[in-house]
Amino acid sequence: MRTLGVLSPRGGATYARNRRVIVRTNRGMDAGEVLCEATEQATAQLKSPPHGQILRPMSDADQKELEHLQANESAELATCKKYVEQLKLDMQLVDIEHLFGGERVVIYYLAEQRVDFRELVKQLAAEFQTRIEMRQIGVRDEAKLLADYGDCGKPVCCNTHLSAMPPVSMRMAKLQKATLDPTKISGRCGRLKCCLRYEFDTYEELQKELPPIGSDIVTPAGRAKVLNQEILTQQLLVQNEDNRRVMIDSSEVLSVIRKGTGERSRPRDSSRRSSQESDRAKQPANDQNDNQNSSANNS
Repeated sequence: MRTLGVLSPRGGATYARNRRVIVRTNRGMDAGEVLCEATEQATAQLKSPPHGQILRPMSDADQKELEHLQANESAELATCKKYVEQLKLDMQLVDIEHLFGGERVVIYYLAEQRVDFRELVKQLAAEFQTRIEMRQIGVRDEAKLLADYGDCGKPVCCNTHLSAMPPVSMRMAKLQKATLDPTKISGRCGRLKCCLRYEFDTYEELQKELPPIGSDIVTPAGRAKVLNQEILTQQLLVQNEDNRRVMIDSSEVLSVIRKGTGERSRPRDSSRRSSQESDRAKQPANDQNDNQNSSANNS
């Protein structure tokens, strides 16, 4: 799994961006890539980044060894699945990672409940002759490991520049007037797309400068009521006193007489209301007919 960390070079050596290197972290020896200098501004964007040391530039022999390990991962994953089936463990294996130094094998899995995998670890350690680390992940982490491209045609964010998975809510989609169809605003993980958060703060700041929906305002054309907002263009759909609906710029708002709730009023169900009124109108006539029928029967 891709991780970002702050690593110090040995002996004051310098490395160019995109240079492949061999590093040592708390996970052990591993292969990595230099992204940028660890300036104060760059490290401030990482929350509790792991630290380590850059041992050396990656050589051709290191590259061949890394390719050999990665080529064997599919066979190792199949072996793990075989043991899981034999032990009848309620878990789904997602991926396997063989660290460069051979110090450990990390197995990523999904499980709804806690799994007792002690026997599995014992058998896998005997099979691979190395330390086994079982790491439970969520569906977003699964996409981070396996997904390639998103609906936008670009590599998924969680596998490129995102170092943490930000919380995303349906409110963010509503504010940006994105479609509320879950199939269209969900990412490869099945959850709401992370990109819905990227511009959310900007939308919130811009919305604060607009009168809320339902507000009574004064414009050069007279009083009006705010029906809708176009946040990015800073425009308002308003209804004037003569019931005309027009789009105006926010700069045309002279004052706000009464602030609205910010929610669009739901249109009343006129057909249901008229049906109820019709039923109430028919009720006395029905009662009168019942009384007449009752009188006729008595007579």
